[in-house]
Amino acid sequence: MRRIISILLENEAGALSRVAGLFSARGYNIQSLTVAPTEDDTVSRMTLVTTGSERIIEQITKQLNKLVDVIKLVDLTEGPHIEREMMLIRVRAVAEQREEIKRLADIFRGRIIDVSETAFTVELTGTGNKLEAFLGALPRSSILETVRSGVSGISRGEKGLRI
Repeated sequence: MRRIISILLENEAGALSRVAGLFSARGYNIQSLTVAPTEDDTVSRMTLVTTGSERIIEQITKQLNKLVDVIKLVDLTEGPHIEREMMLIRVRAVAEQREEIKRLADIFRGRIIDVSETAFTVELTGTGNKLEAFLGALPRSSILETVRSGVSGISRGEKGLRI
């Protein structure tokens, strides 16, 4: 099962490496990983997406909690949460394709952020399913390049991940 784990960790050299090393040493896969400093420059927030059975997820969280750099963690998928991912996609846009791509970008609430004679670059934000649906709506041959940020997530309501 897919899990989104949000971690507060010390903003120090090697902290990301130690988390990635934990996954690698045990043969667990990280599907998505985002890290950035928080409002406190000494703390970073890492959001990672992984898959596994209940037992494997429990092992992952126990092992993460043992790392010295980890301050606190929460499995966002255990409660109500919001998740978003950003995608930049460059698509071939010539002649009659230009209007169709603009229409698709509007339908998916994307923005065309760069235009050339032969291509558009579209910025799209939403759940992974929304981004996949946009990719599926485009002819495969028109996709020139795709970049995705990975999942960012936050709990809904009053509950949050704080020190």
